[in-house]
Amino acid sequence: MCGLTGEVCFDGSRPDMAAVERMTDALEFRGPDGRGLWSHGAVALGHRRLKIIDLSERGAQPMTDSRLGLTAVFNGCIYNHRPLRARLEGLGHRFFSDSDTEVLVKAYAQWGPECVDFFAGMFAFAIVDHETGRVVLGRDRLGIKPLYVNQDCSRLRFASTLPALLAGGGVDTSIDPAALHQYLSWHGTVVAPRTVLAGVRKLPPATVRVVEPDGSHRDHRYWQPSYTRHSELGSDPVLWREAVHDALRTAVRRRMVADVSVGVLLSGGLDSSLMVAVLAEQGYRDVPTFAMGFEEENGEEGEEFAYSDLIARRFSTDHHQFMIPSDRLPVALEAAISAMSEPMVSHDAVAFHMLSEQVSKEVKVVLCGQGADEVFAGYHWYPRIAAAPRRQRSTPMPVRTSTGRTPTSPPCSTRTSPSAATPLRTSCASTWPLPEPRPPWTRLSVWTSTRSCPTTPSRGSTT
Repeated sequence: MCGLTGEVCFDGSRPDMAAVERMTDALEFRGPDGRGLWSHGAVALGHRRLKIIDLSERGAQPMTDSRLGLTAVFNGCIYNHRPLRARLEGLGHRFFSDSDTEVLVKAYAQWGPECVDFFAGMFAFAIVDHETGRVVLGRDRLGIKPLYVNQDCSRLRFASTLPALLAGGGVDTSIDPAALHQYLSWHGTVVAPRTVLAGVRKLPPATVRVVEPDGSHRDHRYWQPSYTRHSELGSDPVLWREAVHDALRTAVRRRMVADVSVGVLLSGGLDSSLMVAVLAEQGYRDVPTFAMGFEEENGEEGEEFAYSDLIARRFSTDHHQFMIPSDRLPVALEAAISAMSEPMVSHDAVAFHMLSEQVSKEVKVVLCGQGADEVFAGYHWYPRIAAAPRRQRSTPMPVRTSTGRTPTSPPCSTRTSPSAATPLRTSCASTWPLPEPRPPWTRLSVWTSTRSCPTTPSRGSTT
């Protein structure tokens, strides 16, 4: 994972480069491989890089294409960047790197904000048009990659984490009561655009925001799940089994796109074991796999290495085990909490943080099985949800679980990733794969405009 920051001024002043530097430096743990700053007119950008695709300095960010008059910062991965690159080359574009960031830049030059319709991946980005001063922010369909914003009448700031945004200063840190209500009601989830802080908002998933030099902006909602229960597969279990297998193959294949070694967090459960099996089916050998266990407490086993060992032997993986002493847990608690952009209530957050610390010493990218229970209704409350009476069964209704997400939505989110405090890119490959990129004329197109001054308190009244 990488980290991006930026500031856009609307009052004719220049960006506060010291603030942008502070925000960027606060993201060092996300991108230890490179640091970059850029400023032009009323806009400044910062970036911390974790080298995954195109390990050369040609892939460094902020990335500027002087011929196109565009500069971009990017966090994430465009899984289909190679076929998109070939398509763009066919349209006359010439590339100076092998980075998916440059594919983003060229795609925006070719298709404008609708370029996101062609992306399969997880991403957050900011693109600056030098000539117009327009800034475009974008986020992937499911909101896997985060993007926090703070805006008042005179400027906009954005960053990959909430603490990084606070490092810039001038942010209202009072509690948003509506967000707190969501947090306590929906198992620690605050729905975008809110955060627990009144002065910070999240760019919603599947949204492109076009910010004009005067501070007005337009939001383009380019994708939304249908929440329907109907399928052309009918009720034939054989067809469903094959469809699930094909979807899993596609999801795993896409997430292996990297110029570095990719590992798997292997617990020995169904989801992570399936991923290892699919990788073996696709010809991958000696895949690095990682398992973690804890010491026995009060007669209860703290590790299940027998299951992960079985899968590791069956598929000949390069397996690593980490046994965590019990006395390390209290020490790790503070660091795990410090790494959170927003409060998390999941009991495994500390364990993920500790596992990520160890795994990041071996590889930069891992696949994990987080999210399978949401997709396949594995939790105990799903049967009760399915049994609930519905007034109009012919009308599909979105159903929220206690995790605050819809069972029909693929669940890869910032909540399920390992700790943000380790430079490790995580992909939840147990989800349904993203739809193939669609041409812009078939996309969902919902534009909303905001022209008045945002209600976020001004810098003079913040802490």
